[in-house]
Amino acid sequence: MDIILKYFPYLTEVQKERYERMGELYAHWNSIINVISRKDMEHFYTRHVLHSLSIARVMEFVAGSRVMDVGTGGGFPGIPLAVMFPDVDFTLVDSVGKKTKVASAVASELGLENVRVINSRVEAIDEKFDFVVSRAVTTMDNFVPWVKNKFLAVNRNSMPNGILYLKGGDLTEELKKFPRSEVYDISSDFCEDFFETKRVVYLPID
Repeated sequence: MDIILKYFPYLTEVQKERYERMGELYAHWNSIINVISRKDMEHFYTRHVLHSLSIARVMEFVAGSRVMDVGTGGGFPGIPLAVMFPDVDFTLVDSVGKKTKVASAVASELGLENVRVINSRVEAIDEKFDFVVSRAVTTMDNFVPWVKNKFLAVNRNSMPNGILYLKGGDLTEELKKFPRSEVYDISSDFCEDFFETKRVVYLPID
């Protein structure tokens, strides 16, 4: 939890309490339904919570924004972002029922009224959003067609509506087909070794 306060020192008391409880809740649920590797649970706040919050360094969503988290798994990056942005509506989508069960339970126990969890393939979601976030569920080539028709026409944030995608490694080849994409090095904000090769990819979608 200290690592969250290191980079986000101005959290409200409610936010601090929710991030604190998050570790306990995921430890509990992960012992029942394994959604995070045991090795990663040892680094929960760095590799899952803080990694998710790197999106908040790129985009500060305005109140009333609608964000869909595709392939959310147990709730990442959606749940940490929902705590950070309590006035933003988050829809968390995953096709694996046991994973959405964990995400739903954690969101409920944290009292996150701005979170919906849907057990579905993203192609079946007939709604539109300001932004789509995700954590490396597939290549950008595959991902963009899944979500390209799911964006609102009017932009209300500081950046045009689009995708905010957490990816690692050298993305040069993968992003050649997407010349409008912008890559943000997470290591420029977070100094831990884990983030050395981690990126946030932003792709505006017209």
